[in-house]
Amino acid sequence: MEEEKKKELVRHYMERGHLVSLEFLESMQETQLPQGDLVLHLPEEGIAGQDVLIEKNPLQIVESYGDEPGKREVEHFVDYFGARYKSMERLLKQRQELSNLISIGRAKKKREKETLSIIGMVSEKEFTKTKNLMLTLEDPTGSIKVLVSKNKPELYTTAKDVVLDEVIGVVGANGENIIFANEVLWPDIPLTKELKKSQKEGYALFLSDLHVGSKNFLEKDFLKFVKWLNQETGNEHQKEIASKIGYIFIVGDLVDGCGIYPGQENDLELKNISDQYQKVAELLAEIPKSIKLIICPGNHDAVRMSEPQPVFYKDFASGLHKMQNVVLVSNPSTINIHADETFPGFEVLMYHGYSFDYYIANVDTIRNNGGYERADLVMKFLLQRRHLAPTHTSTLYLPNPKRDPLVIERIPDFFVTGHIHKSSVANYRNITLICGSCWQSKTEYQEKKGHVPEPSRVPIVNLQTREVKILRFGE
Repeated sequence: MEEEKKKELVRHYMERGHLVSLEFLESMQETQLPQGDLVLHLPEEGIAGQDVLIEKNPLQIVESYGDEPGKREVEHFVDYFGARYKSMERLLKQRQELSNLISIGRAKKKREKETLSIIGMVSEKEFTKTKNLMLTLEDPTGSIKVLVSKNKPELYTTAKDVVLDEVIGVVGANGENIIFANEVLWPDIPLTKELKKSQKEGYALFLSDLHVGSKNFLEKDFLKFVKWLNQETGNEHQKEIASKIGYIFIVGDLVDGCGIYPGQENDLELKNISDQYQKVAELLAEIPKSIKLIICPGNHDAVRMSEPQPVFYKDFASGLHKMQNVVLVSNPSTINIHADETFPGFEVLMYHGYSFDYYIANVDTIRNNGGYERADLVMKFLLQRRHLAPTHTSTLYLPNPKRDPLVIERIPDFFVTGHIHKSSVANYRNITLICGSCWQSKTEYQEKKGHVPEPSRVPIVNLQTREVKILRFGE
């Protein structure tokens, strides 16, 4: 068999976590494949009749967005929101409550007091003089007012969290160019979502916000973490867990960056962006090569700010691109891990979380129930809307005229984020929500904003039981 064909077949099997027979591998020499996949030559004596698992930690990139260079015109934004509406409409149509669904154009022609359902994008949100909530919804056929009465306290409280530009469903009674709402519905996660567990024991860790290059980077804490990964510290039980770690997710802000905010140069230990990434590569190189490192960028990294953010540029982060156990993906991205011939694997949705600041500031139930202390509330909010940044001004984005890559079309098993420098773990409808910690002590900027980071904490998941613990490596 030709060498290239052999590599292609092996890569095919490894991406799916399949077993490959000894007969197939007998003639193979030691071969390095992209993204850290390694096939070892077999011992001369072999083990006839048995299968060999050639990939210890199977991983497949489900979605990672490539850069699409080109000029953006006004019509691209129009097409982008049109594509988003279609995606959301498709998700909302799965709600049984919206079975009596008609377009807004038809709703305006219906007789008064008739019960109906509509789907629309929120273009306006205001409160009347009598404190009722008034929304304006649009679809391709027109726009209409929706009134949520304060005399329906449960509905009113829920509807107050509606944000501009999201797509919602409404069930209500028709009036003259108005609908009196009885229900407000989001695409949300189905209640039937399965809580998947692997039959094989294994562990995944979740990091974010290293901020290497900052004077506040906690290098001693990070090296303590690396020593534990190498089983150089800890008791026997802790070393056994460390030996079974297959995946480490790093959810953005590997470096502190340059020029992110005025006067940042005064806060930097390394003032050159390439030096910062070289330092990151040196630190990550100390992690055992058997562990897959899945890394996406964040708003401090040297890629464009607009989401989806592409994979790290080779010009700045060549050291990361050369590492065999590193898998570089976009922000956001979806990765499947731990699959085998009997288990479909876990889907992990990675998103750094740049939109979090907007929703913490503008959504009452998040702001009044902990704000930056409760990343899980923001994550639940976004899952309910099936979008990572539904409001136009909540993040910078690149308008894709064909589809909105920030729509959460696939339902993940894990939703992992960072950005706010506080670790958080929760569960929403059998999706494990994990926000990574940080490896940077409190900065002057955070002091001014009243942020209290919780650095050097590492959420760890047992993929067999789905149990999550938080390890602490700080003082």
